[in-house]
Amino acid sequence: MLPTTKPWPTASVTLRAVSVACLLACAGLAHAQNPLLDEVVVTATRSEQRLKDVLADVTVIDRATIAQSGVTGLADVLARQPGIEMARNGGPGTTTSVFMRGGETRHTAVFIDGVRVDSQATGGAPWEAIPLSMIDRIEVVRGPAAAVYGSDAVNGVIQIFTRRGEQGEQAPTPFVSAGLGNHGTRDASAGISGGANGWDYALDVGYERSSGFNAISDPATWGYNPDKDGYRRSSGHASLGYRINSRHRIAGTYLGSYLNSGYDASADADDRSKNRLRTGNLAWQAQWSEQYSTLVSVSDSRTEYETAPSPYSADTNVRSYLFQNDLRIGAHHLTALLERRQDSLVSAPIDRKRSQNALALGYALNVGAHALQAQVRYDDDSEFGGETTGSVAYGLTLSPQWRAHVSAARAFRAPTLYQRFSDSGVADLKPEVARNVEAGITYAQGAHLLSLTAYRNNLTNLISYGAAGPCESSWGCYENTARAQYKGVTLAGQTRMGAWSLQGSLDWQKPTDRTTGNLLAGRAKRHGFLRAEYAMADWLFGAELQASASRWDASANTRRLGGYALWNLSATHTLGQDWTLVGRIDNVGDKPYAVVHGYATPGRSVYLGVKWAPER
Repeated sequence: MLPTTKPWPTASVTLRAVSVACLLACAGLAHAQNPLLDEVVVTATRSEQRLKDVLADVTVIDRATIAQSGVTGLADVLARQPGIEMARNGGPGTTTSVFMRGGETRHTAVFIDGVRVDSQATGGAPWEAIPLSMIDRIEVVRGPAAAVYGSDAVNGVIQIFTRRGEQGEQAPTPFVSAGLGNHGTRDASAGISGGANGWDYALDVGYERSSGFNAISDPATWGYNPDKDGYRRSSGHASLGYRINSRHRIAGTYLGSYLNSGYDASADADDRSKNRLRTGNLAWQAQWSEQYSTLVSVSDSRTEYETAPSPYSADTNVRSYLFQNDLRIGAHHLTALLERRQDSLVSAPIDRKRSQNALALGYALNVGAHALQAQVRYDDDSEFGGETTGSVAYGLTLSPQWRAHVSAARAFRAPTLYQRFSDSGVADLKPEVARNVEAGITYAQGAHLLSLTAYRNNLTNLISYGAAGPCESSWGCYENTARAQYKGVTLAGQTRMGAWSLQGSLDWQKPTDRTTGNLLAGRAKRHGFLRAEYAMADWLFGAELQASASRWDASANTRRLGGYALWNLSATHTLGQDWTLVGRIDNVGDKPYAVVHGYATPGRSVYLGVKWAPER
């Protein structure tokens, strides 16, 4: 039986162990600059920056990390990162929520290759529809970024990058991978990339399916059906770029995914949900001089969701136009962008559209030990008028190893078209508004990296589902009456000592309903992750600990879901020059736990995969 009243004692003990391990990860000393901080990221400000110059809490997840993890879902990868929790109504193909810093899933802006992905029905990205096999890199920015991206970036931004061919002369490089797991899980993917005569290209296809398990664990739950709720997904991706000359490049990307998964809504039917996701982007990058560059892009995303035999459908389209200017003069970096976003939702009887036009300005300065970054943005919405957002951050290098930063930001999230025009909708809903302050300190020396970030984000005009009122529905209406506060501390660290590497994070947080004083549903006050790896000859062995304190199932805080501590094991083996074998066991102890009341979790999961990728 799933625990519903008290957390397991091991959860509290292991969370303390994770915090100690994070501190020990940086106890040693080395004498070289951490190479991780020289990595280039673009998501924090929409312009290229070295990670050590970013005045925000940022994590980069590369392809090697994804491949070695052996997990099958994007949300599973994200749930192993600082500041992020995940909830899911069953297996990997079911409805998934990602909570960053305790915020709602709709409060994280999501991009795929620069294309904004959002649902105007549910709010937020359809996480279960994004195929992990197509992803090459993920950049996670924690903290509000509406002054850069506009609506949605209330608690952070996650940008997903698919595979690209290398610019320059590169022989065609293929790969093929396949894997098997319990619950009838199997997957296969293949691709090729290359470049010649100014062109670069990449093409990937993938397929995965699982027989699954019964998503609803409690026979007393409405809609209980003892059948297995599996899924199948097919996906494809293509990118093509052409360097006209040393200063100009054009490129296009496309990603398509179709997911058909089971869920339980009735006792005697095979209920299915179908998710279709398509994203496309066309961009022109121009370096007009050593100081001045521009980016012009047109992007489009479409998310289609439908259920059967119970009929429901929602079709969201987001189209964006961007003109970005970057000017670098010595230590000064100025940015200016014009952006237009068009949203539409078709979900009978709703057939609505809206648009937002925006002007954003940014300034960055790095002089000696001091760094300053400031952004301001004005969004003019065709429905409810204008919103001005801004952010300012200051960083101070205290020593070659230590750096501190403080920041303040204002962000907003526009109500979805469903929240305004469904039978439960209220047309004059206002945008949700957030005001965030945070401070952090980072230690980096050699292979050792440690960071500590504290934040407080107050939300007003929070949209919630309330009692019947001005809308058509007699069940209830959306309203702007809620208030929330997301505050907490994130500790993260990693190190490498000989054949050993260690990384981990621990979050203390208190996501609170400021009206009632209750904790927000589905989020724990403490959660953490710890991974240790040992390299030996052609082997890489890994052990992970995922731990979470208890959480409340609903906003009333009357039913508690117990905490949990899960152990995972993995191994990667190089088979000759071009072959790699990956094995993984999740939840080794087959620990029963729940992240959503009434919904099952996979239990012990086993996966074995092999990949062929000739070295260049």
